[in-house]
Amino acid sequence: MKKRIVLALGGNALQKNGEASAEAQKKIAIEVGNKVAELANKYEIIIAHGNGPQVGNILIHEETASSDKAPAMPLETAVAMSQGQIGYWLTQAINNAFAKLGKRKTVVTIISQVVVNRNDPAFSNPTKPIGQFYSEKEAKTLAREKGWTVKEDAGRGWRRVVASPKPIDIIEKNSIKDLVSDGTIVIAAGGGGIPVYRTKILKRLKGIDAVIDKDYAAEKLAELTNSDIFVSVTAVPNVYINYGLPNQEAITKTTPQEINRLIKYGYFKSGSMLPKVEAAIKFASKAGRVGIITDIDHLAEALEGKTGTIIAK
Repeated sequence: MKKRIVLALGGNALQKNGEASAEAQKKIAIEVGNKVAELANKYEIIIAHGNGPQVGNILIHEETASSDKAPAMPLETAVAMSQGQIGYWLTQAINNAFAKLGKRKTVVTIISQVVVNRNDPAFSNPTKPIGQFYSEKEAKTLAREKGWTVKEDAGRGWRRVVASPKPIDIIEKNSIKDLVSDGTIVIAAGGGGIPVYRTKILKRLKGIDAVIDKDYAAEKLAELTNSDIFVSVTAVPNVYINYGLPNQEAITKTTPQEINRLIKYGYFKSGSMLPKVEAAIKFASKAGRVGIITDIDHLAEALEGKTGTIIAK
């Protein structure tokens, strides 16, 4: 039987060098499509992806064009919009890659709702910057008018910040499992998924403005779909100790225990490699499962255990 893999693609992977146009991002999606088509003979494939740059652009469009007749969509709806946008690019790219090989394969994007805890501590301390930059005066005015939390962002201006809660469940998990079991390549949990919570009394789903980290959501997706391998596809071929310094050292094959030790020593930054490492550790903490961190160019070799950072018990 084929092994089932979840590939977590970073949102910046589709927007290199700040190229924000649809055509530029479609061209990069073609690279992903070619890689996925090459892997399809060996693996059952589920793809998750980030949406940081893309949802930020959507929010700028929404906020700039907002009016009484056409009010801006809320963040959780903007996440859904980005899922459709990026899912379309990837679905088309993968289908075209199979056509080039003279093959046919079903590829679908599932607009995915990811359940979070309304009482997650992250909601008491929003930290994730989104959308455009404002002056301090503009930001504080918007905070009063819209109920936003705003913070100064690294000397570049003021921005809205939102919570980044941990994922608990994925509403569409059974549909995803059924599709991938039938041989379909599934794109799901895009941008970390649309954040939703269940109401206390009726247990109904309701959207909430937040941003779920795509690596944590993708790891949860891998767990819920009984996958064998979780891969965080990033910009570098390995995780490194002392990254960018003369004594930089690549981490190759390792264990969750060893990586946890390195986390305690502060080797990985929260806004960069830490979520990828924590997600891979969490998935690989169960015997028989493997977490991998590598780039798109080394993906096939990493899945064969020949390169990349490979984490297993």
